[in-house]
Amino acid sequence: MKPKIVFMGTPEFAVASLDALVAGGYEVVGVVTTPDKPVGRHGSVLQPSPVKLFALAHGLPVLQPEKLRDPVFLDALRSLGADLQVVVAFRMLPEAVWAMPPLGTFNLHASLLPQYRGAAPINWAIIHGERVTGNTTFLLDRQIDTGRILLQESTPITLEDNAGTLHDRLMSMGAGMVCRTVDLLASGKASPVEQRPVGELRPAPKLFRETCRIDWDRPVSCVRDFIRGLSPYPGAWTEWDGVPLKVFESCVAEGGAGVPGELAVREGALMARCADGWLRLTQVQASGKRRMDDA
Repeated sequence: MKPKIVFMGTPEFAVASLDALVAGGYEVVGVVTTPDKPVGRHGSVLQPSPVKLFALAHGLPVLQPEKLRDPVFLDALRSLGADLQVVVAFRMLPEAVWAMPPLGTFNLHASLLPQYRGAAPINWAIIHGERVTGNTTFLLDRQIDTGRILLQESTPITLEDNAGTLHDRLMSMGAGMVCRTVDLLASGKASPVEQRPVGELRPAPKLFRETCRIDWDRPVSCVRDFIRGLSPYPGAWTEWDGVPLKVFESCVAEGGAGVPGELAVREGALMARCADGWLRLTQVQASGKRRMDDA
């Protein structure tokens, strides 16, 4: 017998897992997501999350708490009678929430834990030049992304990958992992293992605008990884003649001597000097302009 599930998530990455559960005939008794987000010039339009839109389209009950410790929310969550809670790209949960169902609560995280704990694991894995990453499902506990591992699955990171392509691949992989993890926990066959750090741990903190500024004093390979790791969103950026310029794609180029940070147009291409060579910036977007590819 399949367990009653409450699903918690917000962005597109989470929709694939919720879709897999619904399509697989799992009993999803409720969905928890963030409150609708004000958008528009005056914030007068409320935009629901991708997870909410999917849930409503499939007739699933939706809870949107402002505060996860709110007694009204906790009572509503408890009334759903879930056996298990599944979390994909949501907020950090208090113990009152994750400890509620008898089978516990597990999370899908887009890295091979314990590496890249945090909000932006896909971006940081590429930025640091990793050649392999993956997904992890793990049981929630009191510390973020530290719980016992249930399943892991890896995938290579190619030089052609960026954060967008890797996001989509991990999203698809993760949907299958979520279903398999539910089956393991429901059958009593799960064997959770403690996370054991091997070597230096690299975190994956939230990205801010200044985090995304390109440091041209670094080697070509590092700068290219940085650009790929932030493309298509939020976008690595620099300044050209005092104007912010986002850079989405680049390739190694010949160029001779130069000063790191130097930008120049040569034969119709925008070139940038790094610590040990040049990059051709093949897709850029100036502030207030449309994104452009070079010739």
